[in-house]
Amino acid sequence: MRPRLERIVTFRMDRNVAQRLDPSDVIQESFFEIERRLEEYHRDPTVPFFVWVRQRVLQTMIDMQRGHWRDKRSVGREQDMDGTNNQGSTSMSIVHWMMDDMTSPSQAAIKHEEVEQLQRSLDQMSETDREILAMRHFEHLSNAEVAQVLAISPTAASNRYIRAAARLAELLKRYTT
Repeated sequence: MRPRLERIVTFRMDRNVAQRLDPSDVIQESFFEIERRLEEYHRDPTVPFFVWVRQRVLQTMIDMQRGHWRDKRSVGREQDMDGTNNQGSTSMSIVHWMMDDMTSPSQAAIKHEEVEQLQRSLDQMSETDREILAMRHFEHLSNAEVAQVLAISPTAASNRYIRAAARLAELLKRYTT
């Protein structure tokens, strides 16, 4: 269960906070909260256990991110151990450029264009359809689990997933023709 939860946290975590907050820390903190509230689940188990755990993990992640933004200094102001801020140094820039998947400028341009096309296509979809795709493909939830999260029937979740995938394919096809 832990690897699956870590994958969900990694997918859902704010990219700016991900530099400072490890998914395993979120999971560990979540497990403390889950243990504290386990009796609450056993008194009224209205959803499958994994769906309940997922919700506790996501809420813990949100709380930790909020606390992180509220209590921490700006990422741009962080200093290395030697007292320098190497985030923008030339050598670090070269390293990041060379290690960026060894992508040529033309490949980087193509990749950037594809990302923009995907983003525009996803923006044209409803939030529910985007969530269904995310839960199925990145969180690896089953139709039954997606149905529980969205409070719809498993058949409706399956139908929504099929329609969302078809809609995304249709939107992306516009860019290839």
